[in-house]
Amino acid sequence: MYIATSDLSQMEQRYRAALINSLGGFKSVVMIGTADQEGHTNLAIFNSLFHIGANPPLCGLIFRPDSVERHTLTNIEQTGAYTVNHLNKEIYQQAHQTSARYPGAVSEFDATGLTPLWQPGYNAPFVAESHLRFYLELQEKIPLTINGTILVIGKITGIWLPDGAVQSDGFVDIEQAGSLTCSGLDSYHRTERIARLSYAKTDTKPYIIV
Repeated sequence: MYIATSDLSQMEQRYRAALINSLGGFKSVVMIGTADQEGHTNLAIFNSLFHIGANPPLCGLIFRPDSVERHTLTNIEQTGAYTVNHLNKEIYQQAHQTSARYPGAVSEFDATGLTPLWQPGYNAPFVAESHLRFYLELQEKIPLTINGTILVIGKITGIWLPDGAVQSDGFVDIEQAGSLTCSGLDSYHRTERIARLSYAKTDTKPYIIV
């Protein structure tokens, strides 16, 4: 099967979105927790979180064009704070439901039955049912003129993980933590690790370390 650029332009919008979103393979899928200046909570699922750097610890998040209300982005702009919460098999259906377009006055926590968890000194809600959570502070907001999306860069300032999830060399075993991944816009997956490999060097072949 071959699909040309001209074919893409003729496709129905949702069909094209599903096709292109699936091409990149498995992706991170997380819930972003925010609150406005009055403390009203919001929760939204994202599959665009990515690592930028470890020192300082930075993550990027892509927001779609601002053609409709973006409660998550507005809250981040107001407070400079947000949380990242991994999905697990017990809550993935509730997490998926947070993508529905609820009015701004409706909290997705209330709508889906998920529990907001507030940590002392942190200004955005976590998801209590998530096994792996971390907190970010807004560093940069960069409009991408090529398609009207917005890149938000945050600095990690607090991490909560299950006991035993961090191995002796710092590797976080998200599979052990029960984290899920996704493909496309609506397909959720559990993973099975094949192996971890040694650091690649030009004079040696990689070997299995786990």
